[in-house]
Amino acid sequence: MPIPKPLARERNPQDRLLMGPGPSPVNPRVLRALSEPTLGHLDPDFLSIMTETMDMLRYVFQTRNALTLPMSGTGSAGMETALVNLLETGDKAVIGVAGVFGERIVDIARRCGAECTVVAAPWGEALDPGRVAGAIRAVRNPKVVAVVHAETSTGVLQPLESIAAEARNAGALVVVDAVTSLGGVELQVDRLGLDVVYSGSQKCLSCPPGLAPITVSERAAKVIRDRRSPVQSWYLDLSMIQRYWTQERFYHHTAPINMIYGLHEALRIIVEEGLESSWQRHLANSEAFCAGLHAIGLHTLVSPANRLPSLISVKVPDGVDEAAVRRTLLTEFNIEIGGGLGELKGRIWRVGLMGHGSRERNVLLLLAALERALQKHGWAS
Repeated sequence: MPIPKPLARERNPQDRLLMGPGPSPVNPRVLRALSEPTLGHLDPDFLSIMTETMDMLRYVFQTRNALTLPMSGTGSAGMETALVNLLETGDKAVIGVAGVFGERIVDIARRCGAECTVVAAPWGEALDPGRVAGAIRAVRNPKVVAVVHAETSTGVLQPLESIAAEARNAGALVVVDAVTSLGGVELQVDRLGLDVVYSGSQKCLSCPPGLAPITVSERAAKVIRDRRSPVQSWYLDLSMIQRYWTQERFYHHTAPINMIYGLHEALRIIVEEGLESSWQRHLANSEAFCAGLHAIGLHTLVSPANRLPSLISVKVPDGVDEAAVRRTLLTEFNIEIGGGLGELKGRIWRVGLMGHGSRERNVLLLLAALERALQKHGWAS
């Protein structure tokens, strides 16, 4: 019996205002870049674009690391790249967990055969650097200390300086998840002595999902070169991928050409604005949004000292159906925000003010729409 012909309907996506945990609104300049003619992955013009993309990523990461490039895949591919390249069976890792993405680091590290020591914090709070330091000292010769800089599931911004210093004193490699902070929150890779830091294209960089920028210190690159066994993932093996990106342009896999155009343009926008100006814009709009929340009687989950400017967790008032409020925002105001994950499911909304979406007009629009949606569902401040 022949397979029936599908309908193949024309796409008609609505132009939503994306103010959830990602993806963020994409700058029209980036969308135009995505539509430019596709080149071959070894075309000299494309190789120049690759080189410029790496240079701009070094600026955004604030690093001179030679091995700084976008991996083909989302932010989770960046996480997996960092861990599968560094960890081998029997290696020891100290991992901070204060949300979903810390838990994922543990999951991947264990799949690599690592012995994991977990330092936990309540969801909505930062890790205690003293407890992390104690765990590092208690573990004999940890190879990796991994923490999440910007915990997307809670909206916590984790201070890195003391944890990174303690890890380096113990001879461990410092791995940092910066998926929701790169480009929108101050992050000084070289000054802090971080060894592997990864991110995602769809957050503060305001590019569509599909690339995972990563930077690797020379110290970490040497560990990768000196591995006892091959990297368990062929596709994410940096020892091969760097030959295409940073050495003799040796073919590994076909690069996502047009996505790299988009990232190139997104990085150009940050360079034009200035990195420090981008950090300050994200902070100013976050503070304005939180002030507006308090004015209408809502509260944030995270204390101001550790609140992530690019993603704010808002407590759902007692008696309010959080999913119904999100549906109203989407259907009546065309605004997307996120719900909670894990143990915070049903208890918070996650609001992204990232990249092109971190603008004063969006802050004011969401505050007005959120107040109306809450009133519709029976809440009175």
